[in-house]
Amino acid sequence: MSIHYSKDHEWINAADANAAVVGITVHAQDALGDVVFVDLPEVGKTLAQGEVAGVVESVKAAADVYMPVSGEIVEVNEALRNDPSLANSDPLNAGWFFKVKLSDASQLGGLMDETSYNSFAANA
Repeated sequence: MSIHYSKDHEWINAADANAAVVGITVHAQDALGDVVFVDLPEVGKTLAQGEVAGVVESVKAAADVYMPVSGEIVEVNEALRNDPSLANSDPLNAGWFFKVKLSDASQLGGLMDETSYNSFAANA
């Protein structure tokens, strides 16, 4: 399976290591409530695993979006910037945040699969 989850409640679909897709999980958007603003990273910026890549703001709180893996930002979701509610209505598809070119694909091994993440999130 190519979708992995971080303890910071991001998901990454690494089917394409040159443009792995990153977003926030259903659990994260549920906890945040209605998303009203997203601050997306700059295309071309290289970030390390665990670094803050952006911010998501809701009517209840603001939360950092962390890099689940190290890599270079190759694309951001402009549709999400224009309509932040996509993070609520479709967090695993249209509500993706950015795409990253992986610099170390082995970091995916340190992330959780869906079953492990669901158990983690239920106890978080």
